[in-house]
Amino acid sequence: METYQDEIVHLVGKQDNSIEEIKVGLKVHSEKEAFNLYNQFALSEGFSIRKGNKRRSMTETIRQREFLCSKSGYHEHEDIGKVKKFSRLEARIGCQAKIRFTIEKGAWVVSYFNDCHNHHLATSEERINLRSGRKILEGHGDVIRSMVAAGIKQTSSYSFLRKEIGFENITFTKRDYHNFLPIEREKLIEVGDAQSIINFFKYKQAEDPMFFYSMQVDQNNQLADFFWRDGRSKLDYDCFGDVLVFDTTYRTNKYNLVCAPFVGINNHWNTILFGCVFFSNETTDSFTWLFETFLEAMGH
Repeated sequence: METYQDEIVHLVGKQDNSIEEIKVGLKVHSEKEAFNLYNQFALSEGFSIRKGNKRRSMTETIRQREFLCSKSGYHEHEDIGKVKKFSRLEARIGCQAKIRFTIEKGAWVVSYFNDCHNHHLATSEERINLRSGRKILEGHGDVIRSMVAAGIKQTSSYSFLRKEIGFENITFTKRDYHNFLPIEREKLIEVGDAQSIINFFKYKQAEDPMFFYSMQVDQNNQLADFFWRDGRSKLDYDCFGDVLVFDTTYRTNKYNLVCAPFVGINNHWNTILFGCVFFSNETTDSFTWLFETFLEAMGH
């Protein structure tokens, strides 16, 4: 029988490390293929790329397109009297490495290629930080969603992926990994879903004058956290709130939100619910907002 780990390994799949040799006259069929060709070559060599000049014909169709080493050119001089909030490593140092494609009858043909750099190339350990190569592939995203849905912690799943993919083949950092799930959740939580929650809370509040709810949005003004409790929960807390259990081990599958109930025990040794919260990430700010909101809802 196939184990869960075997299934994950199957989803990760084998990496295709073949790099096509670049030379003048090589043809591809679109701008995306042209970018991917040079980017794959650049990442294997140890440098990042960015888009350069685009030349058009009289009919506004693209005639030539260049892709450059990310260290090509220079930044404009800044006001030396201007106070900087932070110091940034100078990335552009006039590197001349680049590739030029000329479009001929719909085909993108390499018409110029310079592979000479004026800087050190990234080592195998440093290549994970090359900007043009940092992305979570579709197959890896499926693995991440599958492991999180199974209740595996993000730190453990990232370590597993690094081991299975191979450090030299991984295309995303730990920060990219932790940013992936909130981005995926934002794609899923539609305006209608958030409005449905608000409408439901308003309905419950009209039905129960003691019903309490509170919500918090993220930096993109999207619903991130919401807490509620009804009137019965408030009465139970006043009587049996000397013992409180708070648990964050539950997650919803669709939105990957943390479901955290506040529960207690009554005089019949039955579990009672004091309130519940769904929140997007287990950060200090989220917990601060949650506990302050709980105290506000309960009065003490």
